[in-house]
Amino acid sequence: MPEHRQDMDKNAPDIEIERIRFREFLSEKGLKLTKQRLIIFDEVFRHHGHLDADSIAKMLRSMGKRASRATVYRTLDLLLEAGLVKSMRLGSKPDYFEHVHPGEHHDHLVCTKCGEIIEFFSEVLENTQDRICGEFRFKPDRHTMTIFGVCAKCGKEE
Repeated sequence: MPEHRQDMDKNAPDIEIERIRFREFLSEKGLKLTKQRLIIFDEVFRHHGHLDADSIAKMLRSMGKRASRATVYRTLDLLLEAGLVKSMRLGSKPDYFEHVHPGEHHDHLVCTKCGEIIEFFSEVLENTQDRICGEFRFKPDRHTMTIFGVCAKCGKEE
């Protein structure tokens, strides 16, 4: 049976370790961990879901924290380059970002009515993908699976 994301959060990375990784990455690029970058980093790692740049900027403003949309976008690009977040396009909406959990993989169900995103993991699917790659002597680097449809709540409303 597939696991839902809330069941998987017990393996969430230690935010301090990730903050150190980000600081080291920035240092290697000759950049500093500015107050705005740190605020954005903390907001991304505080959430265990999918965020887009505009929603991050709005959340920061609602908390009275200052960071321009451009700074949010640039910081997300740096987090992406550092391998601390991943980006995904889930439908026609803007790219979503979520922090990377080392050694963890999950797939997505996206409701086309309300936009809900459900994360899941299925050992059966992973084993099937491994078997198929083996049959074709194909060495995978990564994969994504996104299934679009209608969530249980929206299905009841129909």
